[in-house]
Amino acid sequence: MSLEIKGQLNNVRISPRKMRLVANAIKGLNALEAKTKLVFVVKRSSHPILKLLNSVMANARNNFKLDSDSLIIKKIFVDEGRKLKRARPKGFGSTSPIQKKTSHISIVLGE
Repeated sequence: MSLEIKGQLNNVRISPRKMRLVANAIKGLNALEAKTKLVFVVKRSSHPILKLLNSVMANARNNFKLDSDSLIIKKIFVDEGRKLKRARPKGFGSTSPIQKKTSHISIVLGE
């Protein structure tokens, strides 16, 4: 049985659809390769994913004494979080609803 290191980041104020574009790009990669790829991706969603990946790698190094070179991203998935409901003014004094979506990111690293 191989060791799995998990990390989760909740309520990121970026829609899940936009987060999944970056998450699917690094799925299955070596952790160090994914880290360098995330540095050069020009998307706003790459920053929180990079922070979470750094955190999970640090947990693997400090808590489980694993080498960073041997870590692989086994799973990474983005779930939908709660929606912030707001209203946008329209004509004649009426409003229309808008939803500000949030995301939950989960990463599982393995050897």
